[in-house]
Amino acid sequence: MNFRFLLKRKIALVGFVFIALLVIAAVFAPLIAPFSPQDISPMDRLMPPGSVGSDGARLLGTDNFGRDVFSRVVYGARTSLIGGTGVVTLATVLGVLIGAVAGFFRRTEAILMRLVDVMMAFPPLLLALVLVSILGRGMVNVILAVGVTYLTRTVRVVYALTLKIREEPYIEAAVTSGVRKFGIITRHILPNMLSPIIVQGTFTFAFSLLDLAALDFLGLGIPPAIPSWGNMLSEGRMYITRAPWLLIFPGACIVLTVLSFNLAGDVLRDRLDPQLRRNVEGV
Repeated sequence: MNFRFLLKRKIALVGFVFIALLVIAAVFAPLIAPFSPQDISPMDRLMPPGSVGSDGARLLGTDNFGRDVFSRVVYGARTSLIGGTGVVTLATVLGVLIGAVAGFFRRTEAILMRLVDVMMAFPPLLLALVLVSILGRGMVNVILAVGVTYLTRTVRVVYALTLKIREEPYIEAAVTSGVRKFGIITRHILPNMLSPIIVQGTFTFAFSLLDLAALDFLGLGIPPAIPSWGNMLSEGRMYITRAPWLLIFPGACIVLTVLSFNLAGDVLRDRLDPQLRRNVEGV
């Protein structure tokens, strides 16, 4: 893909740059963070941004335990990327499988799609709360809970595309020539819906990040010992008037990350869809 089109969409370029910085911070967190996110310093508790503590400068201040906020934000980026990537992977794999089977094998449509409709009747966060209450806390369980809630959207997208593609002449030709149904799905149907699946994955990542942070904020996500933006918001809410930076920095990271992935999804949708690309470029 030619990325020169990003020069014409400066806001989208900023979004991609922020995502790149986020990935770098997550991968190289031990090298970027000046302190361990678990280091406690009671003498330096609730220091404002830019202060100098007993063991060095505190770029974004400290929390109520004297832990460095900048270090926890950096490690929180790693937690968010791991959680979001896990949710997207689970939702995409299961969503594509269920949607393709329901769309191609019409006998399974009534059962699979009605189950999906039932799941979509519940708000994603509410359904995730129920599943986490059943599975328990932990990174894996949270990914499973949120991933199950968002696979329904991928199922609907893949199901609709499968219904459309299966009526194409080349699919009918493959059927009449004796190609196995599994081969038709993997060789002809799935490759032709790759672009919408990628775009859907970016939006899934953005919205799942909000649910992951909400579960952490409510105390039902990953353990408080693991630094995450949601846990930082939960711990800092009691000091909102005394130390507002405990909420400002992790909250800003959540907002900017969600916004950046939404912008990336919009750009990818415009570029990967030929009709939208012609409209945007004025061709």
